[in-house]
Formats: sequence, structure tokens, C-alpha cells
Amino acid sequence: MSRINKNVVLALLILTSSAFLLFQLYYYKHYLSAKNGAGLSKSKGNRIGFDSIQWLAIKKFIMLTSSQNVPVFLIDPWILESINRNFGQVKNASHSSTSECKFFCIPRDFTAFALQYHLWKSEDGWFRIAENMGFQCLKTESKDPRLDGIDSLSGTEIPLHYVCKLAAHAIHLVVFHERNGNYLWHGHLRLKGHMDRKFVPFRKLQFGRYPGAFDRPELQQVTIDGLDILIPKDPEHFLEEIPHSRFIECRYKEARAFLQQYLDDNTVEAVAFRKSAKELLQLAAKTLTKLGVPFWLSSGTCLGWYRQCGIIPYSKDVDLGIFIQDYKPDIILAFQDAGLPLKHKFGKVEDSLELSFQGKDDVKLDIFFFYEETDHMWNGGTQAKTGKKFKYLFPKFTLCWTEFVDMKVHVPCETIEYIEANYGKTWKIPVRTWDWKSSPPNVRPNGIWPISEWDEVIQLY
Repeated sequence: MSRINKNVVLALLILTSSAFLLFQLYYYKHYLSAKNGAGLSKSKGNRIGFDSIQWLAIKKFIMLTSSQNVPVFLIDPWILESINRNFGQVKNASHSSTSECKFFCIPRDFTAFALQYHLWKSEDGWFRIAENMGFQCLKTESKDPRLDGIDSLSGTEIPLHYVCKLAAHAIHLVVFHERNGNYLWHGHLRLKGHMDRKFVPFRKLQFGRYPGAFDRPELQQVTIDGLDILIPKDPEHFLEEIPHSRFIECRYKEARAFLQQYLDDNTVEAVAFRKSAKELLQLAAKTLTKLGVPFWLSSGTCLGWYRQCGIIPYSKDVDLGIFIQDYKPDIILAFQDAGLPLKHKFGKVEDSLELSFQGKDDVKLDIFFFYEETDHMWNGGTQAKTGKKFKYLFPKFTLCWTEFVDMKVHVPCETIEYIEANYGKTWKIPVRTWDWKSSPPNVRPNGIWPISEWDEVIQLY
């Protein structure tokens, strides 16, 4: 009897211990783990973070755009950066493999998407459907800069930005428009007088502080946090473009006034020069872009863009600027392969480098290399006959995109300061006689090349 009692007691102890252990496992799995953010939540099948405000807002937005065939793609820098760091994992993700919300569930005010407007078949009713889904939306418009050169069409308005808010999260939809040169442009987000400036914290938006220009991205579909999203196929390239995307327009109104005052030169010679200069600039841009060398419009070419939105017909050459740190030894060979023989090479990489290439019809391409000092920048010039060196001083500047002769090209963002340094306060008045050694207000003598170094330059010339 005593032996039976001992066995019963032992069995009861084992059962009790097992029950207690199971209870602990259950409690840890369904309460403590959920509290600490690991494992599954209390509600069966509800994955971590998938009930966050951000994820729900983005899910509804994707449902809205998909149902209305609105071709949006993700451009949010923070999320794209995170995707780029985990690109292999993202490419292999599927709905069934998504068990944790990694990208869209971090508390944030905005998520940024873009829309290629020419692919949007119908805007009608979009706002109404969005509001029926619970969104509050704001739309900003402005005149179409592509039509500014056409008096009868200038002032036509186009959509630039949509901001759609759901609860505490907002979707910023940036509208991209096609521009000449096969690139995409978005406008400045300006609130008009009647708009609610407290609708969202607009200052936190990452797009819209100024107009921007981007290469046309190739897109791919990926599954992110259980949602099918379009993103740039090369997210790293798109991210690199963002901080350097600022765009400034040609001043069409001022250009028209200039051409009315001084009349445009439409002689056969002027028309032929503009055509040759345009072709030379496009060939130079193609060559430098292939090399990965950034450049900008400089000297008379920059003045022509800023003053009259075109090429100055009596300038007789095309002028480009390149920062010396972007110089590559194979630049000369690349231009020669493109059919532009070297006319002269002045200076050295460490001092006053200047290259000149011969285009067709006696149109010359001059490339000036710029050097940065503590409080200014400069480029050099050399007189072929004497070896005398000159230095041209400029205030420090950054680069912006613009559109010129049907191309997306760089110009100095601080354009007026750049032009005034080179041409003075009277740059609006055409000057046909120009001595590059004495006329520019920013020119300074810079010595003479040693004879041993100058012999090589003379031979090239």
C-alpha cells in the first residue's frame, strides 16, 4: 500500500510539473514575447508591426493607386536606403516569407512616392475615391515651365505634388514630368494663400523645397513588408541623385526682353553656328557622361543660357567647366575617339590645366578645369605665343541642373555671381570685341611657364 501511494504521488508531481512548464511556455510565447517585440502577438496571425499606422496608411494608398491604375513608385530616401542595404533579401522576399515589418512600420511623418504623370491615364475622380477611403488630400499646381517659351501657352497649370493624410501618417506623392533630354522633372511645392499650412509638417518633406531633375529610372516590382511596390531598379543611383537634383529654369521672360531689345541674329552664318555648337555640346556631354565626369556650362556658353536661353551666335566656341578633382587621364583619348582632335593642351593637372578640341565647321570646344582655394575658385588661361599664364577668380559655387539645347546639363547654382565675376555688372549688354587676357574683371596675371615645359605645349598647338 505504501509502495502504491509513493507511485501515485510521483505521478502527480510529474503531471503538476509538466502543467506548470507548459503554462510558463504559453505565457512567454503569448505575453512576454509580444511585449518585447519578438515572436507572434496575442492575436493569432497578426504579424509584428503590421497594425502600425504607417503600414496601414501605405497599404491603403497602394490599394488606391492600384485600383485606379496610378503608376506610383517608391522614392522615400530613408526607406530606399534601408532597402539598398538589404537588397538581396528584398529581391528574394515573397508574401509568404514576410513575417516581420522592417521598412514601413518605423514611426515617421511621411512616406514619399513618385508618379510619372505622362503614364497616368485619368486623374478624374481620384480625390473623391481617396476621400472615400479615409484620406484627406491636398494638391498643389503651378504653371508648366515647358511652355514658358511659348507666349500663347505660358501660364498653363500642371499638378506638382499631392499630400494625402490618413490618421497621423501622410503620403507625399511627387509628380514627375517628362522634359526634353529624356529626363524627369518635379516642381517646387508652394502653398497658395488659401491652403492650410498646418495640414502636415511641410518643412519635414524631403522633396519639393526646390525643383528637381532625375534620370529616368528603370523600375522593378518587389515585395516589401507584404506589399507589392515599384522601386528604382538601381536604388543606389537614385539615392545619389537626390542631394544633387536641384533644378533652375532658363529665364524665358528676360530672354524675350533681351531679344526684343537687341534682336536675334538669324543670318545663315548664325543659324549654322548654333546648329554646329549644339551638336558639339551634345557630343561632348555624351563623351563626358560615358566617362563619369561631371561638367557645367561655363564662360560664354553659360552667359548665353542665362541671358538669352540660347547660344550666342558670335561666340564661335563651346565652353565647359570641370572640377580638377574630376579629371581623368583618358579624357583626351575619349574625345579623339569621338572624332574631336586635340587642338591644344595648356598647363598641368596641378596648375592651370586647359584643353581645347576641334569640332567641325571651325567650332571649338574649350574645357576649363577649376581649382578650389579656401575662399574662392579659379581656372587658368595661357597665351600660346608667349607662355603667359592668367588666373580667373570666381566666388565659390555649387552645381544645379537646367535644360539647354534639349539637354539636361549643369550650370552654377549661383549663376548671377558666376557671370558677374566673369563679365561684370554690364553682362546684359552684348559685347562683340572681347580680349580674354584683359576684358574679364576677374582676370589676374599668374606668371610664365618655364621654357622646358612650354616647348611641349607649343608642339601640341
